[in-house]
Amino acid sequence: MNESKPALSLPPISALMTRRTTWLVVAVTAGAAVAVLLGFAAFRTGDPMHHFTAKVLQGEIRDVVDATGTVSAVITVQVGSQVSGTIAELRADFNSRVKKGDVIAVIAPQLLEGALLQTTADLANARANVLVSEANVQKARATLAQTKAEFERVTQLAEQKIESQQAVDLAKANFDTARASVEGALANVAQAAAQVRQKEAAVSVARTNLDYTVIRSPIDGTVVARNVDVGQTVAASLQAPTIFTIAQDLKKMQVYTKVDESDVGRIKLGQEVMFKVDAFPKERFRGSVTQVRMNPTRIQNVVTYDTIIDFDNPDLKLFPGMTAYVTIPVASVGNVVKLPNAAIRYKPPFSLEKVKELYVKAGIGEGGSEGTVIWKLGAGQSLQPVKVALGITDHTFTEVTKVVMGSLAPGDEVVTSSTQSKAAPPGGQTPGGRR
Repeated sequence: MNESKPALSLPPISALMTRRTTWLVVAVTAGAAVAVLLGFAAFRTGDPMHHFTAKVLQGEIRDVVDATGTVSAVITVQVGSQVSGTIAELRADFNSRVKKGDVIAVIAPQLLEGALLQTTADLANARANVLVSEANVQKARATLAQTKAEFERVTQLAEQKIESQQAVDLAKANFDTARASVEGALANVAQAAAQVRQKEAAVSVARTNLDYTVIRSPIDGTVVARNVDVGQTVAASLQAPTIFTIAQDLKKMQVYTKVDESDVGRIKLGQEVMFKVDAFPKERFRGSVTQVRMNPTRIQNVVTYDTIIDFDNPDLKLFPGMTAYVTIPVASVGNVVKLPNAAIRYKPPFSLEKVKELYVKAGIGEGGSEGTVIWKLGAGQSLQPVKVALGITDHTFTEVTKVVMGSLAPGDEVVTSSTQSKAAPPGGQTPGGRR
């Protein structure tokens, strides 16, 4: 009996299609991975170099000296007190306009008035002593006249043998004593007169000190600082305390700035100066150099010189003490070819032999002496050396005064920096250590 074999069971067409599709996807994916790996390997094993460039321009270059200074009045006077005492009145305040001779403060005068009275009394006493001394002179002279007459009389009587020699000697001694008394009295008069002059000087000092209790403005100007209040005691025993600071004329002001020793030789008197202040950041103010002081200042081995800049301040915009950012133009040229300074500093990442080869090819010679070599980007990303002579700089661009060897024109691309990809590690491994 023939047994019937079971029919062959085939998967559905859709299942077959699904498996076929899966195999195709796996195959395609594997191929793509291989292609990516091959491409990555090709990229890693290459050695591309990318150059960053800037264009050669034509225009103006201005060489300037930059410095920082302080705005100040042309003349500033610190008004102090020459006597000690308590501030009784203040007749000026911040920003007060004062004239020369105006009373701006008063110190309590009671103590100094008492000192004046005392010295005046001492002067009167000294003058009385002069009168007493003069009277003593008259008395001494009278005694002198009497003793002189007595001496002459006794002398005559002694010649007539009427008086003894002892009487003559006594009369002469009295006469000499009286004459010495006159001289002593005259000396006392001179001494008393000197005492009078001394007391007169003391009275003058006391009166002057009393006058100093009234403090007056020494100049026409504006009060920019007041350092005391009413009732405060000022002591002038060691130094005069400052009560007010007065600026003479705030319409004519100065900028005190310090210039580095490397730049001071390029600054000339009368040079025009521009500066800015923080209070008016969008405005530029103009002045001129009026003085370069030869007195050096050394701070941490940096030597600077004070440079004084005068400017007009008609609207009183600028105040004393403001920080000024000063720009002093020292040279300028127009319509010149100029290079970015980064191109001057650029050195190609080549070996010394390669650089010499490019120099010789460009006709520059080894080392590129007698000029500065810059690198121009040529066809096919090639680098071409160009030797140029340089002029002034504004620290961003530098003037090209002459093209010594090669060619250079506005619009050319000069190299400022380069980057180079690293080659793949040995064995075809990735930086992570896997193939």
